[in-house]
Amino acid sequence: MSSREIDVWFYGGWVWWIVDGMNVIGSRPDGWWKDRNRAMATLVERLDQWALARGDAVTVVFERPPTPAISSSVVEVAHAPRAAANSADDEIVRLVHAADSAPDIRVVTSDKLLADRVRSRGAAVVPAESFRDLVDPRGR
Repeated sequence: MSSREIDVWFYGGWVWWIVDGMNVIGSRPDGWWKDRNRAMATLVERLDQWALARGDAVTVVFERPPTPAISSSVVEVAHAPRAAANSADDEIVRLVHAADSAPDIRVVTSDKLLADRVRSRGAAVVPAESFRDLVDPRGR
């Protein structure tokens, strides 16, 4: 997916991107499972560069806190209150539900159930693999 295609989801105003972290990481079989924490840190680094260039707000949500902690001056690194299956999904839905304006939210995931849940609350959904190719092009 090109930057131009992503702009289809950008209606010209403030946009909040909520990223299903492990779903995006898992969209590319690049050995991430060998060092899950490094994969999380690398994703945040890529999101940091992308968010800085775009000027949009970005929150990446993981099921558990990264170890060691990952900090960013641009990207909010969040995690579910309690690590469990689908807990990051529940946290993403909570964030969308608590937002003032769901139409300004783009949730990045390829999880069909999560996509359906956030769409029902008015958020747009961007496929994880397409987004990953945008923020972390292959071959770099």
